Amino acid sequence: MTELVIQASNIKCGGCADAIRKGLAELDPGWTVDVEVESGTVTVRGENADAEAVRRKLAELGYPPAG
Repeated sequence: MTELVIQASNIKCGGCADAIRKGLAELDPGWTVDVEVESGTVTVRGENADAEAVRRKLAELGYPPAG
């Protein structure tokens, strides 16, 4: 199992967290996605979790990776 921890921008509320969870589920519904609104951290756990695909999807959703 792979675990990715990505710092993302523009996460301001629970609605943002829900949008991220739903958006990343489009990549692989088997992944577990945790979003910490306060820190802006997105953690993805699952088989074959692809960091670049996750980063691209976050940017597409309006939550680009920080840094």
